[in-house]
Amino acid sequence: MTRVETEVDASATPLSLLDELVLTLLNEESGYFRQVPGWTLNCAVVGAALAELSFLYRIDTDMDSLILLDTKVTGDPCLDPILGEIASEPGQYNAQYWIERLAPKAESIVDMTLDRLVNLGILQHHEGDFWSLARGAWMSGFHTSSEVGTAVEFVKTRISKALFNNEIPSPRDVVIVCLIDTCDVLRYIFELDEESEQRVEQILKMDLIGRSIADAVSENIAGPLLRRSALTKPIPVVKLRKVLRNKHVRSGNVPALFAELHEEYGPVFEVRLPFQDRTIVLGGPETNHWVHRHGRMYLRARDYFQDFERVYGGIGLLPGLDGADHFRYRKSIQPAYSRTRLEESLDVVYSYARRHMATWTVGETLPAVTMCRNFVNAQTSPLLASIESQDLIEDLQKFKERALQTHVAKSLPKFMLKTPGMRRRGKLVDEVVDRVQKVHTPAQRAGCPREYVDDLMSMHASDKQFVPESNLRFLLSTPLLASMYVGDELSFIVYAMLTRPEFHEQIQAEADALFADGDPDLEALVGPGTDITRRFIMECLRMWPTISMSVRNVMNACVVEGYELEVEARVLIATTATHYMDDVFPDPFTFDIDRYKAPRNEHLGSTYVPYGLGTHTCMGSRMAELQMAIDLLLMVYYFDLEIAPKNYKLKIAPFASMSPNKKLKFHIAGQRQELSPPLLALRLTEAPPVHEAPVEVEGAPRPGIVEGIVGAELP
Repeated sequence: MTRVETEVDASATPLSLLDELVLTLLNEESGYFRQVPGWTLNCAVVGAALAELSFLYRIDTDMDSLILLDTKVTGDPCLDPILGEIASEPGQYNAQYWIERLAPKAESIVDMTLDRLVNLGILQHHEGDFWSLARGAWMSGFHTSSEVGTAVEFVKTRISKALFNNEIPSPRDVVIVCLIDTCDVLRYIFELDEESEQRVEQILKMDLIGRSIADAVSENIAGPLLRRSALTKPIPVVKLRKVLRNKHVRSGNVPALFAELHEEYGPVFEVRLPFQDRTIVLGGPETNHWVHRHGRMYLRARDYFQDFERVYGGIGLLPGLDGADHFRYRKSIQPAYSRTRLEESLDVVYSYARRHMATWTVGETLPAVTMCRNFVNAQTSPLLASIESQDLIEDLQKFKERALQTHVAKSLPKFMLKTPGMRRRGKLVDEVVDRVQKVHTPAQRAGCPREYVDDLMSMHASDKQFVPESNLRFLLSTPLLASMYVGDELSFIVYAMLTRPEFHEQIQAEADALFADGDPDLEALVGPGTDITRRFIMECLRMWPTISMSVRNVMNACVVEGYELEVEARVLIATTATHYMDDVFPDPFTFDIDRYKAPRNEHLGSTYVPYGLGTHTCMGSRMAELQMAIDLLLMVYYFDLEIAPKNYKLKIAPFASMSPNKKLKFHIAGQRQELSPPLLALRLTEAPPVHEAPVEVEGAPRPGIVEGIVGAELP
């Protein structure tokens, strides 16, 4: 669901029971609801909706029946569909019946409630479907209260007074207590002693509506848990030869492979690969939605990154974190990935890009992936860490790729990371750390715009246990490694453009108009003048997402689409399989940039997911697309490029992330515009030089951060 950003006057808007239940269950430490199982939460949400309808005199309920009193709509989009369902089915049914009947609608009710709280300025929405209390969420005048405080404090204070001060609770508060007690999280929200436990028992008996709805919720909670295994289906098994004979295996197109297997075997199936643990694959719109909304409760990333973390001497790095620690880390580092910082440094991005392009020579032919990775790194390394690393980047990226293959994808034996060449490359990480430390003393950073390393060092200084020094070896090298993912995607984009002359001409025309009168500002860069470029990049991300899947372990048994996932089962989430499903993206093998225009808008929802799903969604996705657009436009503005060899047909290297194979090269056929050395030198003398290996033009400015880190959350 698209989140509306318009705010309304929260102080003049009373909170509903649904609002208050969501606020009470929200755990700000983890950025999500307290550990309430999905079905339990659904039942509690429907119970709150029924109670609100009762307070609005639309229904009446007791222990035995639920009676419709008035069919007049309430104007609340969460309540009116429920009221309509009750009105459309004649007969006397009790609250338990309606809670069970309406529980499947709870997710949409929760979505609308969260959107409402965001619109009210009470909650703030974060990437990955996290929520936290908004800074300005100070409320007053709810219902008949004159108290002032945050919305969460307002609700919790009322309940606290009833629990600990023996104040008589309102009927609304009784319902809230009944529902959160039924969810078994009351003890985690409030510290209850023996006396307050007895007080809870008294409150539970005070209101007939609260008791009847809580009892109905409780009855519905017990049923599905007891019959979970009995209702599940056997998971289909895909034979190895079926996988190996698939044409997409030969081309390296992992998303298309899993889309085809989904068509034959369904959204959940098992593959048995040699020398690998049993692997269950989740792929399709339904499983994507489940992973995005519920995966945090049942799936764990840590298992697959422990060995990888040890390679760099760290533990508890962002890709391997789960739960509250993961959310806390994302909140702390989020400013470093803000697209705003890139937008504020556009002139610096242009300068670093031009400086690197000045090293290209007409007539030379360069490996496509290496060319694009180095081009991106020439910008991200100095902008994120104030260092140059062109002399190190290829070796560091080869080391990281090998570490991912041996310890995460497990497609190579572990000794392959211990060869003499890999040991040598691994030692270069210390060289990066040394370079970063030399230019990040307080004196050298005084007066400089903040960058990724500054934010990281602040996190370390404020909590050395949360971000220990042992983790810095990997974290300080992240700016360099980030260019691997962005560069790989850029190589796909350039290939797609050069093999489609009609789009090449249109993108080049946009670039010529954009840079005709000098460097464009943000408004021009993201305006209608680059519409073709933006939609072209989006289609490339659909067809060739660099991160096509992720691997997790089941930490809590669960049922997905009727199939039970047992504890410790290995799960491969084929997130981008939807990119090649005909019912989601019609004619998926056809390159079509009109998919992203109204009324088609095929990218909306949880089926277009080039940056991942759920809690580990890439934080730098918005910035990454902006950076790739800038780089593509600059490349076509200054140079004429060609595919080499001319008859090359795309083959994909699928591990550790998707990229064109090594045979693809780009030939620099001509230079369209002059890269004026005087102008370039003038732009690069605005501040002292960064710590760097020798480069042609000295005196690069010390800018803000470029946040195009697609690799910050590893696959």
